[in-house]
Amino acid sequence: MLTQLRQDHANMARMLHVLQLKQKTLAAGDRPNFQLVREVVDYILEYMEEFTVPLERVCSERLQALAPETRELTERLSRDYQALRERLMRLSGDIDMILMDAVVPMDRFAEDLKAYLEAHRIYLRDERELLFPLIREHFNDQDLELLAQALPEGAAAKLERLQEAYPELYAELRETAEPAV
Repeated sequence: MLTQLRQDHANMARMLHVLQLKQKTLAAGDRPNFQLVREVVDYILEYMEEFTVPLERVCSERLQALAPETRELTERLSRDYQALRERLMRLSGDIDMILMDAVVPMDRFAEDLKAYLEAHRIYLRDERELLFPLIREHFNDQDLELLAQALPEGAAAKLERLQEAYPELYAELRETAEPAV
């Protein structure tokens, strides 16, 4: 189960890396492929809803039952997730405007994208360094099975679906080296 979580983190890191490359293009004054940015953002939003929400719910409830001292951390991670999702939703709205040729200040968009990327990386780090060790310490096999049942299809199936739904993004992911997580 923890291996699957780590793989999912690696996949998300690759998505964030693709966005970072587009953000750097934008910060350098060039226009990135905003359709590709749209695909990445849509994919991350879908992934967060399908993966993060069920995982967070099961982990939080179970950890708080097994180790009440984890309440503060799990509640903070939940708030961080909500803030992250709200940031990404704002970026999604801006991308819609850009794709409709509305005037959106590119310097502000580049900064907002950069801030989102930093926040998402911090969130992933906190999960990896704070949440995963608690899962390893407190969850037994039955708890891990409940966690597994809360997760959607595996990363491989996600990537297959990604290839079909977002062919340009999938091509970019295949060309992008896996970043350090």
